[in-house]
Amino acid sequence: MKRILVTGAAGFIGYHLSKRLLSEQYDVTGLDSVNDYYSRDLKFGRLEQLGIDRSYLEKRGEGTAETGGKGASKFSFVKADLSDRDTLEELFENHEFDAVINLAAQAGVRYSLDHHHDSTASNVEGFLNIIEGCRRTEVRHLIYASSSSVYGANAEVPFNTADRVDQPVSLYAATKRANELMAHTYSHLYKIPSTGLRFFTVYGPWGRPDMAYYKFANLMREDKPIDVYNNGKMSRDFTYIDDIVESIVRLLPNPPVPEGDSAPTQLFNIGNGSPVNLLEFIEILEEKLGMTAEKNMMPMQPGDVERTWADVDDLYDYIGYRPQVGIETGITEFVNWYKDYYR
Repeated sequence: MKRILVTGAAGFIGYHLSKRLLSEQYDVTGLDSVNDYYSRDLKFGRLEQLGIDRSYLEKRGEGTAETGGKGASKFSFVKADLSDRDTLEELFENHEFDAVINLAAQAGVRYSLDHHHDSTASNVEGFLNIIEGCRRTEVRHLIYASSSSVYGANAEVPFNTADRVDQPVSLYAATKRANELMAHTYSHLYKIPSTGLRFFTVYGPWGRPDMAYYKFANLMREDKPIDVYNNGKMSRDFTYIDDIVESIVRLLPNPPVPEGDSAPTQLFNIGNGSPVNLLEFIEILEEKLGMTAEKNMMPMQPGDVERTWADVDDLYDYIGYRPQVGIETGITEFVNWYKDYYR
């Protein structure tokens, strides 16, 4: 599997994954709409790290870059939205992808509360365009991003992929559960090998500014108070970006194999397996930034959950890897990047 389509390539996980795949001599086609949900400068900065010239992209919408070194692989970029059916059909017709890694989505639990059509256009209609492309061209492995949000307000911890997930508390969660059901249906009907990944609070350098740790850093830098929801009585299974990438790279050449009449599809949690209390997390961030945050204690927000905690035993059994990076190390890496990026 050498020819890979990575959607959301200008995004946080997509950028890091593309960079890793290129280092291992995969040929990568990246797709992203580079929308303004958060800073386009940050997204263009990621693409520049992959060798794509920003000015060219702004004029033409697509570009190609070569990675250096022996047996150099190629990174090609297409600026397009997942919901653009014609462009997606043309993309699959003109390439013979061995595998597709779908990371593009309209992110944001809170954003989905007020932007319903944006969320479904990308996360449902766009995902349908992806799996249709996989069906028509007989892609050998579809890996797609789901989310820990599908567990809703599940009281049983740690979260296991065998748990009920039919009570989402946000539209974003509902769209991600819809992706899982759609992938299962296509795997059953058309034997498309698919792997769904329920990500747990991914963080690290080049991260998303809408995520709490990044927002806290921005507000502290500007000497503004931070909002701490549920009065700090929350915990998250923070997962460092390198652990996410390592897991995906190991999964890539190992698609599910059907047994009998079963559909070739599977679901995994990707989390650190060690939740951290929000106030403890803020203390570590304060220490690494050398700042103290003024805290606004707030009630729980609609669509939010009190805690997340991933059971990752199934993933470890399948790929022989557990997340390695602890919260102290991960936040240090983020802060080092953050200080350099913002001078």
